[in-house]
Amino acid sequence: MLGFAFDKAALIAELDAITGDAPLRCRLTLAQDGTVEVTTAPMPDPWRIARFVISDIRLPSHDPLLRYKTTRRDLYDQARAALPDGIHEAVMLNERGEVCEGTITNISITTPDGDRLTPPLSSGLLAGVYRQSRLNKGLLREAVLTLSDLEAARSINLINSLRGSTQAVWQR
Repeated sequence: MLGFAFDKAALIAELDAITGDAPLRCRLTLAQDGTVEVTTAPMPDPWRIARFVISDIRLPSHDPLLRYKTTRRDLYDQARAALPDGIHEAVMLNERGEVCEGTITNISITTPDGDRLTPPLSSGLLAGVYRQSRLNKGLLREAVLTLSDLEAARSINLINSLRGSTQAVWQR
């Protein structure tokens, strides 16, 4: 969709040159002109149990850029800035009231029947790497989720490729 060209060999060489004494997270930012900025930082501390709230900010499900990790993060930054103390994440809904994603996580639930579900891209969310790996392995299935589904869930997990899957508690 975006079609940005870049020098793959140069990027791989730059990534291969990264060193460190501890695990690092690495962010690649690709500009339209093909330049790639590589930044590293220490891995974040793990969440033992993630506490989340439902954000008042609504995502527009029709926006195709929500499926991609971009630098256009105003809505997510606003939701994170409003987090109360002791809360790790803000889960966002779309204009139809469907559960989408957190500001830095995807979400999954286990239903009372044991089904493991995550919202579909059509709800308006990032096609996260960890989420997609779980879908590919048959460990998750896509389904439209609502707040009622969260209330009824046997368990809720916040997932991303840095933290993996973390049990979550909805702070109402």
